[in-house]
Amino acid sequence: MASQAFSILILVISAIAVSDAAGSVGINYGRVANNLPSPDKVVQLLKSQGVTKVKIFDTEPAVLSALANSGISVVVCLPNEQLATAAGDQSFADNWVQDNISKYYPATKIEAIAAGNEIIGATVTDEAKSLVPAMKAIQASLVKFNLDSNIKVSSPIAMSCMGNSYPPSAGSFLAEMVDAAIKPMLDFLKQTGSYLMVNVYPFFAYRYSNNQIPLDYALFKENPGVVDSGNGNKYNSLFEAQLDAVFAALSALKFDDMKVVVTETGWPSAGDVSELGAGQVNAATYNGNLVRRVLTGNGTPLRPNDPLSVYIFALFNENQKPGPTSERNFGLFFPDMQRVYNIPLSEKGLNGNFPPPTINVTKIAAGQTWCLASPNVNQQKLQEALDYACGQGGADCGPIQPNGVCFNPNTLMAHASYAFNSYYQKNARVSGSCVFDGAAFVSMQSPSYGNCQYPTGY
Repeated sequence: MASQAFSILILVISAIAVSDAAGSVGINYGRVANNLPSPDKVVQLLKSQGVTKVKIFDTEPAVLSALANSGISVVVCLPNEQLATAAGDQSFADNWVQDNISKYYPATKIEAIAAGNEIIGATVTDEAKSLVPAMKAIQASLVKFNLDSNIKVSSPIAMSCMGNSYPPSAGSFLAEMVDAAIKPMLDFLKQTGSYLMVNVYPFFAYRYSNNQIPLDYALFKENPGVVDSGNGNKYNSLFEAQLDAVFAALSALKFDDMKVVVTETGWPSAGDVSELGAGQVNAATYNGNLVRRVLTGNGTPLRPNDPLSVYIFALFNENQKPGPTSERNFGLFFPDMQRVYNIPLSEKGLNGNFPPPTINVTKIAAGQTWCLASPNVNQQKLQEALDYACGQGGADCGPIQPNGVCFNPNTLMAHASYAFNSYYQKNARVSGSCVFDGAAFVSMQSPSYGNCQYPTGY
């Protein structure tokens, strides 16, 4: 199986020449984790990979300071929970821009501000109603401090705001979202010379409609293609079809020339049993082919002359993200900065100055699973579950006692994870042995570190 996987990856990510009509590839630098390297080390990692664009989900001072004079441009974010305040208080917006933008710019190349993330989705929420007023307040602050000519304001939309996306030529936004949020935002973007941000995930479309969507089509692999019955355009990738549905929806609202940047797209290297398609080979295939498509091709069938601009999600696997296993496994790198899999991220990489693609078999053992403590459980419930595992449950908790090899980090989360996994492995990983009243989840990524090796069976 390993040799077959290597062969698949080598075929998928074989070297081809870079064309003149190249787009751009950036990476989302998320930090919902407790084991990530320092921002200074992250910047060095990005530079070593030829990455010149990043997007973060806040305005963390340490990150913005580390990016100063690095040559890496950054999209920052005004968090969702601050939109309502910014919308109703211009002084708040002014102070936010002073503290989080002008304090770092231009040494830190801040190119855009994302007002929230996926505020525009399937339903009209209070946050959606606050979105455009908040964007206008931030824009007014940028004008006040003479920053508006270089820094744009936008907001990433979710594909769930699409009322129709098939065929791509019939793409349209949900009717209830158009007047409530989409049209006002598009008017703002046009008036300020900004662009639309959109998050596009073929993985989720495939996961929920795998009986209708061929995997090769979702992964940019060779396939017969799909012909748009509306205009005859042929699509060989779901990504391009989804993006063109957005372009068609924009055209339907008379925003034919609105620039679009894909602010998130990616594929997880691990997932729960129900998350069809998740896995290292597919993740390497999707992201590797995505990079090649963006850096060597033209635009989409509807906009062939517009180079693609994308941000891959994400830089690291983030161990504290809630939800199914896939949510913690979208990273291109493990927290120790080793690759989850090898793909090129720049034109230099595409030209062959890059190690051959491999699977990091030392990090994830095929078919192996571990039981870990959930980051979304209160301390009391976690402690009770830990006490049960180490007591009545019969888990081997010696390594997490003082002077034990897994005592550090001395946190309830770390100790509970070790105990839960010991119990899970002792019970042969049978169904129901990683529940602990909702305090645990099954992971396909080994949590072992240093001399602390989590057991994989007894």
